[in-house]
Amino acid sequence: MIKKYSFFLLLALVQIVVLILRPELGKESLRITWENALDMLSVMPPIFILLGLLDVWVKKETMIKYMGEGSGIIGILLAFFIGSAAAGPLYGAFPVAAVLIKKGSKLSNVFIMLGAWSTTKIPLILFEATSMGFQFTALRFVLNLFGIGIIAYFTEKALSAADKQKIAELAEGRN
Repeated sequence: MIKKYSFFLLLALVQIVVLILRPELGKESLRITWENALDMLSVMPPIFILLGLLDVWVKKETMIKYMGEGSGIIGILLAFFIGSAAAGPLYGAFPVAAVLIKKGSKLSNVFIMLGAWSTTKIPLILFEATSMGFQFTALRFVLNLFGIGIIAYFTEKALSAADKQKIAELAEGRN
C-alpha cells in the first residue's frame, strides 16, 4: 500500500518540510492545496455518478459497435461529441476514458475524446468567438479537429500490443 501511495506520501513529506522551514510559504501552499482539493471535490462526484450510469446502462456490445475497432467515422464523431459537450476540467476526462476503454472503445477514439475535451468544449468555443472573432475561432477549431485526429491515429499506431494491454489493465483497475 505504501508503494501505491508513495508519490502522495513524498509530497506530504515535502509539504511538512516546507511548513517547518518556511512557515509562510508552507501556509500558502496548504491554502492552495486545500482550494484545489475543494475544486476537485465539487467536480468529481457528478462525473462519477454519470460514469456509474454509463457503466450500467450502456452494454459493452453497444460501445464496441459505436466506438470500437470497426466503428469508423461514427466512433470518431461520437468521441468528438463526448469530449466537446463535456463539462469540467481535463482531470475529469480520465475516468471517462477508463470507462470507455473498459467498455471496448478503440484507443484512438479515446484519444480523440481526450483531445476534444481539452480543446473543443462548446461553451469555450462560443466565448472565444465573441472575444477573438469568428474567423480565428473557426480556423483554430478546424486545425484542432485535424490535429486531434492525426495525433490520436498516430499515437494508437505507435503503441505496441503490450502497451495497449497495459492500458486496458489500468482501465480495469488491475495493476
